[in-house]
Amino acid sequence: MNELSAQTELFDNIAHIIEQARQRVRTAVNTAMVYAYFEIGRHIVEHEQKGDTRAEYGKALLKELSAKLTARFGEGWGYAQLKNIRQFYLVYQEKANQRLAFSDNSSAKKAKQRLAFLQPTETKTLILSWSHYLVLIRIKDAAARSFYEIECAAQNWSVRQLQRQVNSCLYERLALSRNKDEVMRLANEGQAVAKPTDVIKDPITLEFLGLKPEESYTESRLENAIITRMRDFLLEMGKGFLFEARQKRFTFNEEHFYVDLVFYNRLLQCYCLIDLKTDKLTHQDLGQMQMYVNYFDRHVRQPFEKPTIGILLCKEKNDALVELTLPADANIYASSYELYLPDKALLQAKVREWIAEFEEQEKLS
Repeated sequence: MNELSAQTELFDNIAHIIEQARQRVRTAVNTAMVYAYFEIGRHIVEHEQKGDTRAEYGKALLKELSAKLTARFGEGWGYAQLKNIRQFYLVYQEKANQRLAFSDNSSAKKAKQRLAFLQPTETKTLILSWSHYLVLIRIKDAAARSFYEIECAAQNWSVRQLQRQVNSCLYERLALSRNKDEVMRLANEGQAVAKPTDVIKDPITLEFLGLKPEESYTESRLENAIITRMRDFLLEMGKGFLFEARQKRFTFNEEHFYVDLVFYNRLLQCYCLIDLKTDKLTHQDLGQMQMYVNYFDRHVRQPFEKPTIGILLCKEKNDALVELTLPADANIYASSYELYLPDKALLQAKVREWIAEFEEQEKLS
């Protein structure tokens, strides 16, 4: 190793140490501020409970408090911020109190444990930022909020990515493809990926592609749009997906065939083939995908890998046609796609109806 390369290596090593130290400082500061906001919210709510219960009293209290805090500490303590801090405490106090109920009566120990509930269940190294919690506290459904909090910590979502997943109703779309017990696990454990159906969403939301639902476009244009926004597409596809190729060619009996998109899921340890259809699904499309899956299973996948998954991503799907055309154990699925964000109220109503049906079946059984 010459002197120049040695100096470069020294610089890179030191720079890495500094960057890590700065990240630890940012994490520590963020954790301290989230803790402070929770404690501030607790004091505000406890003060309100001792005084006038009218809404006007609470509003006047926050405005007066905002003015005093701003005068002493500068910007960042506006009325809207204090409202968010108060809401943060109200949303998470029950979770915190459940943890505190098992501690002793020491106020010092309780103070240290009060924000233990903010520690993500999937990892002990990541603490969500205040900006993440500003998104989470606006989710009214506790089960959905718990799901997004767990997934955000586990997948290291940015605030933008979290907001996008909430807007695209990820929780509701996953819930509608599961039974009641699995819906409950979504809220308590996040999305587990153990079998092919765990990665299937219906519909898949592709609003980030910028294509208009009313305009005419080809499958090639749809594919190009996905390739251009591959990072967003991988986020939409979910856990474990790695992109391998587009228009993957294989030859059989001297005839060439092309798979639109080839992915690999490292959690399932299998290939995932996607064919794009801008029209309604046909039995010929299903037969073609079955051939693609058969080829990969017989000529591409390794002995340690799981069977290949085939997904037909189409504008209009027909569940009855899929069931009639394919054998019961086929590892092929049809998902519709939407070019706009779904109606959240409609999906939430469907989830409630879905759970109610399961509960009714349990009563009858």
